[in-house]
Amino acid sequence: MSINYGLFKIMAEISKTYNPKEIEDKWYKYWIDNQYFKSKPNPDKEPYTIVIPPPNVTGVLHMGHMLNNTIQDVLTRKARMEGKEACWVPGTDHASIATEAKVVAMLKEQGINKADLSRDEFLKYCWEWTEKYGGIILQQLRKLGASCDWDRTRFTMEPSLYDAVIDVFVDLHNKGDIYRGHRMVNWDPQAKTTVSDEEVIMKDVQQKLYYIRYDGAEGSVTIATTRPETIMADAAICVNPADERFQDLIGKKVKIPLINREITIIADEYVTMEFGTGCLKVTPAHDQNDYALGQKHGLEIIDILTDEGKLNEKALILIGEDRFVARKKVAKLLAESGNLVKEEDYKSTVGTSERTGAIIEPKISLQWFLKMKRVSEPALENVMNDTIQLIPPKFKNTYNHWMANVRDWCISRQLWWGHRIPAFYMPDGTCIVAKTKQEALKIAREKYQLFALSEQDLTQDEDVLDTWFSSWLWPISVFDGFKDPDNEDINYYYPTNDLVTAPEILFFWVARMIIAGYEYKGTYPFKNVYLTGIVRDKQGRKMSKSLGNSPDPIELIEKYGADGVRTGMLFSSPAGNDLPFDEKLCEQGRNFSNKIWNAFRLIQGWETSTEVASASNKLAVSWFKTKMNKVVAETLDHYNKFRMSDALMSTYNLIWDDFCSLYLEMIKPAYVDGKGLPIDQETYDATLEIFDELMRLIHPWMPFISEELWQSIKERSSNDSICLAEFPKGGEVNESLLADFELLFEIVSTVRNTRNSKQISPKEALPLAVKTENQARYETLSGLIKKMANISDIQYVSDKTDGMSFVIKGDELTIDLGKNLDIEEEKAALQKDLDYILGFKKSTEAKLSNERFVQNAKPDIIEKERQKLIDAETKIKALEEALAKLG
Repeated sequence: MSINYGLFKIMAEISKTYNPKEIEDKWYKYWIDNQYFKSKPNPDKEPYTIVIPPPNVTGVLHMGHMLNNTIQDVLTRKARMEGKEACWVPGTDHASIATEAKVVAMLKEQGINKADLSRDEFLKYCWEWTEKYGGIILQQLRKLGASCDWDRTRFTMEPSLYDAVIDVFVDLHNKGDIYRGHRMVNWDPQAKTTVSDEEVIMKDVQQKLYYIRYDGAEGSVTIATTRPETIMADAAICVNPADERFQDLIGKKVKIPLINREITIIADEYVTMEFGTGCLKVTPAHDQNDYALGQKHGLEIIDILTDEGKLNEKALILIGEDRFVARKKVAKLLAESGNLVKEEDYKSTVGTSERTGAIIEPKISLQWFLKMKRVSEPALENVMNDTIQLIPPKFKNTYNHWMANVRDWCISRQLWWGHRIPAFYMPDGTCIVAKTKQEALKIAREKYQLFALSEQDLTQDEDVLDTWFSSWLWPISVFDGFKDPDNEDINYYYPTNDLVTAPEILFFWVARMIIAGYEYKGTYPFKNVYLTGIVRDKQGRKMSKSLGNSPDPIELIEKYGADGVRTGMLFSSPAGNDLPFDEKLCEQGRNFSNKIWNAFRLIQGWETSTEVASASNKLAVSWFKTKMNKVVAETLDHYNKFRMSDALMSTYNLIWDDFCSLYLEMIKPAYVDGKGLPIDQETYDATLEIFDELMRLIHPWMPFISEELWQSIKERSSNDSICLAEFPKGGEVNESLLADFELLFEIVSTVRNTRNSKQISPKEALPLAVKTENQARYETLSGLIKKMANISDIQYVSDKTDGMSFVIKGDELTIDLGKNLDIEEEKAALQKDLDYILGFKKSTEAKLSNERFVQNAKPDIIEKERQKLIDAETKIKALEEALAKLG
């Protein structure tokens, strides 16, 4: 993109220091006021769509959100600048368990017990809480610079999305995929609801292993258990049929200690003879494996725990005691009765609720389930064949394991806040699934001929649906794809392009969205899934509120600026790998902002003249433009491969090193008598054009400072914005010119290092002699060599020259240091270089003489090694000649 600056001079002088807060508030308001983030279907533009992973309505911004949403914003802003119709849909999830827990806690503080409220009264409090606190995280995302289309903000409990969930439930039930039945589930006694397998976090714990003797008329057996409080629910003792120790006892009875209820000793190969005592207590109501064993042998199911995890009447003893209190008391009673043989320390794992942290209780419960086998097949196939790309692809193995072994999904939750299950029960218990009570009544009358039945005779199921049962529809429901399957939005924006989320919800959410996509739209919901890593502290611990090791993102933004925090989060954040966060990264981001700001202030301070641009300035401009073209191409390749950190670092290095440290030094006017000379207008205009492109290149990462400086480069129209400016596309790359400048930078670096080592003032100009077969190359660069290395004169020689020599690209260069030259020290340095190059040459020759390497390596690799050998031989010759000159 070529910008015609004419003889333009920067309009307004920017402040001496960068003030992020002032600039961020100003430009975010400007973007919102001008609706730059607003999107609507445009048949003339390619759509680019991202739907936000909806944060809990209870949530506030944390470091994981910062990482996730910054990446989403980068992708969205870049797409917008590329001329696509970019649509980033924000929203929140109602979060059944988390929100209900917060509301219950709030009511408790007010002296109100949930049990004393009707369902409608409680839901009124939930809605009040949601309206008061529910939008906090979305407001915080604005501080980050998130370019969401806020007019499209959705909430999983709003009417349209609520209806979508109910319609899907009814549809899947009618297809025979949803059913109701008694199954062993994961029960959270604190939240008093089921949780899915994926919501159970396994933790290592130190427990006691209790050895308990069961006595019978014909013998005794001893079992080992970590849960003595459940012995009252035992239905049998099981041994292996091949275990000779217990052959005579199979079929006999023993009594459960403390309650003296008789149970039978049964045999099953499931029992491992070598483990524990070889005897297993079978408690079908309180263990997943025992339940399966009980089903196989037709054992009685005795549930002795209440929903709160306390012993009920079926326990016969310690009724009302909490399960963990009962554990200690039962152990004490067993010791007193003589049935406790011994106790041992025992390390094991227990399941805990992801939401409340409570230890999960296996429980037989009447719940609603979704059959997963049929619906999950397209979701497995189309990830494994890369129709949908997981980034990084290493997660395909995890995904395959989950989906190939998928179990039916328990979708009911014993809560009030959420999407209420659309099932209605007649007085005799017959269940009718329908969207509304009116529709259920119609079905009852038509199917069962119960014309006298009224709505008052129907009772709706008390449970709500799992939160994920609404969020799995998110990419479709946010565009009202269920309300109107052929509406303009869903047809234009779906399928979406990219999803950015965390690996821990790959099955929870991502897999289920893919299932819903194929079930209801016949295609994938997104093409790419970028999986971020976990943000960890310097000790490698996951950042969390409970550990107190997670900084407040808003405080970081206040301290370092949003641009500084955004870049800080992504300097080192490869997809799928954890991010070891250090606040110094944000400090580095802030320093980058200051570097850009000060570079622009330097340019802004230059006066211009009508003089013709010097050859050196023209060369510097040509070099930087071709360098920028190359970096833009590299950056675009990184973007295409979702190497986000690499894309940022390419841009960072281009601006910090190539532009600020090298280019500006090449072109900046000289100072005479403490005053800067003017710069020619041609170079000045070219520099503004370059800076304009750099701001467009960095804009997705640093939206605020790039907008401020882009607006300051020249006068813009009243509603213009870098948000809509063209993203750089790159262009022709002059590799020869880049190679010449690599030579220039090596010369300059070597001369500067020599000055430092000899303690020669950088202001003292030194003469340089060059022995080369390509004099024209040096003559082209001579102006820049003299300026950047402070060289007084360049001579081209063919023989021995006095001074300190060094070899670059096979050419011999000599600096006349006069009295500063130490011959012996110089000889030692040259000999050290020569020894190193001789060793390098030897290793390269060995590699090229290795037949296996030559036969297996790619031709371009072999050619590179041969070129290395040629370069080494040239350098060895030059070093030997330099040593010979010194005698």
